[in-house]
Amino acid sequence: MSHKEEGPSGFQQLLGYRLAHWEDGHAILELEVEHKHTNRAGVLHGGVLATLIDTACGFSATYCPVPGRVRRVVTLSLSTNFTGQVRHGLIQAVARRVSGGSRIVFCHADVFDAAGKLLGSGQGTFRFRTGSEHPEGVAL
Repeated sequence: MSHKEEGPSGFQQLLGYRLAHWEDGHAILELEVEHKHTNRAGVLHGGVLATLIDTACGFSATYCPVPGRVRRVVTLSLSTNFTGQVRHGLIQAVARRVSGGSRIVFCHADVFDAAGKLLGSGQGTFRFRTGSEHPEGVAL
């Protein structure tokens, strides 16, 4: 299932990130940092960074190869580490599924600026929604 078939969520439209790469166990999100993404100090808000980590991890767990079908997860826990700052430019959240069972999955993501500097990282624990634990997912 291509993300384009599903369409962007409201929150994705609000923030403006895009899914740049998606395959089983791996996802990359991109965001062009704009003023609306910054905090009072003029740097990328930590909440935006946490959102990218959460979302990229979720995508890395939910790739579905069957057209017209999707897989979904809910976040059970998310930890984030903030290691750098950025004011503007393209950033990427690179996520991978680390392990998991039939209902629970563990993922990790790193967020980099355009020069490859690590801005943050995080780990998440996710639960598949009913039907999404199967690779063929559920009807869209």
